[in-house]
Amino acid sequence: MEGVLTGFAVIAAVIGVGYVIGLRGLLGENGQEVLTKLAFHVATPALLFTILAKADLSVVFSSRLLVTAMSTAAVAGVFVAVGAVRRWGVGRTTIGALCSSYVNSGNLGIPIAVYVLGDASLVAPVLLFQVLVVSPVALTVLDVAGRARAEPLWRRLLTPLRNPIAVGPLAGVVVSALGVSVPGPVLEPLTLIGNISVPAVLLAYGISLRGSTPPARGRERNPVLLSVALKSVGQPAVAWALAVSVFGLRGAPLLDVVVTSALPAAQNLFTYASRYGVAQTLARESILLSTILSVPALVVAAALLG
Repeated sequence: MEGVLTGFAVIAAVIGVGYVIGLRGLLGENGQEVLTKLAFHVATPALLFTILAKADLSVVFSSRLLVTAMSTAAVAGVFVAVGAVRRWGVGRTTIGALCSSYVNSGNLGIPIAVYVLGDASLVAPVLLFQVLVVSPVALTVLDVAGRARAEPLWRRLLTPLRNPIAVGPLAGVVVSALGVSVPGPVLEPLTLIGNISVPAVLLAYGISLRGSTPPARGRERNPVLLSVALKSVGQPAVAWALAVSVFGLRGAPLLDVVVTSALPAAQNLFTYASRYGVAQTLARESILLSTILSVPALVVAAALLG
């Protein structure tokens, strides 16, 4: 349990610093926007490149990845279906679907993988799937939805290649697949810049909490409650059912997939919402509630399956 509490304590501390910064106006009126743009356009692509350039791509073919992919698609599909019926709009529904299924595999997943599962690499299948499949697809949808309908088809098809969040990890995978060793003078500056990503995202999120109302009480109440229910209960339940009944996982492998699925919505989803100017309240409140609820969810999963 120490790993779960440690991971959450670190995140809460940095978010708290961001909140104080916002409360006192230390970065001015545009501080959150600057941090968001820094993370989206520069730091996060650099971080994802450095991680995936050294990754073992054999994890792509693991049963853990298949469980992650199927459980992600299942809960995101539920939110999309409800969003279509309720006419929540493309951008809002896309952000909500991400909050329902996109787990915090980096700044929370890695320490929990180390302290609870005993191996940081066990979070790699989730990280790879999210940055190589989920993010490019979702951001392409947001890009296309935010552009004029008259935009040429060829430009729409090239949308992923114009998005830094997609280009960074794709470049890292290419480097890893080719077995290329990135020279130190190139890798070290990218690593240094990439280290800004997580604190920038958390600080921007903390700043956004300044003056915010209690979650799930405003106009976003229904989307928030749906996304949090799917993230905190639906995804780990679906992952457990698939792992046991379809893939026959038991013991440590079963614990791995359930724990990673029970992680809360990632803070960088607020960065995406802010970048595209859509459903920022939905993202902020869903992340906050799912993070709070993931503590008992992770404790229960570790106690029952560990």
